[in-house]
Amino acid sequence: MAKTSPYQSILLRLSHGLAALFTITAWGSGLWIYDNYDGRWGAIGLPKISDIQNIHESIAGGFVILFSVLALYSLRLGYRRLLQPNPWPNLKKVNQPIWWFTLHRGVNTLLLLAGVGAMITGQMMKGRWLPSGELNHGWYLAHLLSWLGLFVALALHLLMAVKVGGVPLLLSMVRWQVRSGDNPRGWWQELRKKDQV
Repeated sequence: MAKTSPYQSILLRLSHGLAALFTITAWGSGLWIYDNYDGRWGAIGLPKISDIQNIHESIAGGFVILFSVLALYSLRLGYRRLLQPNPWPNLKKVNQPIWWFTLHRGVNTLLLLAGVGAMITGQMMKGRWLPSGELNHGWYLAHLLSWLGLFVALALHLLMAVKVGGVPLLLSMVRWQVRSGDNPRGWWQELRKKDQV
């Protein structure tokens, strides 16, 4: 849909990129844990790493911090990219640009919710459960479902970004360009403007 390359705030690009990196590495290390200790619904046969749980917990700590920064950005400065109140009239306009934009906003919101679910359920788990074969705890199963939801939401997020913004939108997230005023002082002013609205 997009023909021009939009500009993305450096705060969005940094928080988005780092949160994505930690999401993918946390998902990968979590998959390794699942493969080593569980594997009830299929296993890959990854090599055993005795310290994989500690590695995953360290990565998850970074995920919690960076995803929280991205969530705060999204709720404060990037709120227009999230699902807006009363999206139903726009969802009735099937295949029109507003329909796609509304779906994209819904997927962005779903991605944030799935990330929060993964953080909460991960915090509620005990490190001894999986090594001792305790695989039926509700929080562990909820954590698996949260990460499955996060994986699906991330895939949909990428697909919707391609559909709505195309290559220009994807490239705008990795450009090094920084506009004047795109600095902590400018971000603070944007926050204050939003509070006054």
